[in-house]
Amino acid sequence: MALKLKRTLSLLEVTLYGVGIIVGAGIYALLGEATASAGNAVWLSFLIGAIVSSFTGLSYAELSTMYPKAAAEYVYVKKAYASKFLAFIIGWLIIFTGIVSVATISLGFSGYFESIVKAIYPSVNGFFFVLIPIVLIIFLSYVSYLGIKESSNVNMITTGIEIVGLLIIILLGVGSYGSVNYFEMPNGFSGVLIASTLIFFAYLGFEDIANISEETKNPKKVLHKALILAIVLTTTLYIFTSISAVSIVGWKELGASQNPLALIASKKLGSSAFFLLSILALFATSSTALIILIVVSRMIYGMANSHALPYKLATVHKKRRTPWIASIVTMSFAILFVLTGKINTTASITSLGAFITFTAVNFAVIWLRYRHPNIERSFKVPLNIGRFPILPFLGALFSIFMIYQFDVQILVFGVLILLSGAVVYHLRKNKIAFV
Repeated sequence: MALKLKRTLSLLEVTLYGVGIIVGAGIYALLGEATASAGNAVWLSFLIGAIVSSFTGLSYAELSTMYPKAAAEYVYVKKAYASKFLAFIIGWLIIFTGIVSVATISLGFSGYFESIVKAIYPSVNGFFFVLIPIVLIIFLSYVSYLGIKESSNVNMITTGIEIVGLLIIILLGVGSYGSVNYFEMPNGFSGVLIASTLIFFAYLGFEDIANISEETKNPKKVLHKALILAIVLTTTLYIFTSISAVSIVGWKELGASQNPLALIASKKLGSSAFFLLSILALFATSSTALIILIVVSRMIYGMANSHALPYKLATVHKKRRTPWIASIVTMSFAILFVLTGKINTTASITSLGAFITFTAVNFAVIWLRYRHPNIERSFKVPLNIGRFPILPFLGALFSIFMIYQFDVQILVFGVLILLSGAVVYHLRKNKIAFV
């Protein structure tokens, strides 16, 4: 009998897992640009972004109670559309974009690390920093290999530090609350909506909770709660952080800044804010990279377990009860992408992959309501007309709308990823390769 993954994660651990990847990929980069569009009402953009995110988040919540499996999206699409090909393409897309994301995030970590070290030791050899992203990937992959509990403990620490960073910004602004009009919209309500479209990217990551289903205690009761709690917690942090930001700095100066949180902290803490924010960025990037490494390895494991990829990739370590071969493969390809140098447009490619996936997942909820109405659902998306769920339909429409917002270059790259997946699928199906 094949070994299975070990169920050890509690509601708190799964929730922080979600919060860690959402916060790590979001507000540190997007607050300035969003403020330039929405003005002092940027907090409202975060609220709208959360509401739109919840459409897809609730779809994941319902599906996770029906099929609590690793490689979640692969399973959802396969069950809904009865198509191994479509399921493989979605899984392939998540694996490819995930690996590229890990590489890019690791390069970002190296950049912050280099800025800190050179500020203290300016004469350090540049070759030293080339090794940093590779060492980080190897270290985080080792943490992933040790076990989901060990990975969760590391994630809880790094996520806690990320949250502390935002709480510092919030506390710094408390004395300035009420100093500006929080409904000031320099570009009207349309500017708030434009900012909310951008801010949706700050919520990406909630969907990755579903991929640790097989390592969660009682997933049918825990996963949907963790999904909802992660979105609620990050929304609360985002709203209060944005209110503090415009209270301390003002929307014009904040909107022109490339490092908005560093600017806010420097207003109150002086030059020491550079080191503070750089150190927080190290934890934020490492936390995000760790979680994506886990997600990709579990996607590979789940697809291999379903024989969509070579079954050897589903091997579970006897002692650690982790998919160690899938973890090594993920690590190896991430390092390969690091060695190619800085990867431009990665964030957009990753986001495009997410919206394609979200479209398939939202429609899967709708289709399964009719195809398999009697399957037990311990959680159902609210607001329905008969069997038809309104919120997943809105989530699908928004995801399609977002796909059309990308540059042609990004869309072409996305098509190439999908085509490469189709080639691999047919090669494996016809036993030409990957036997």
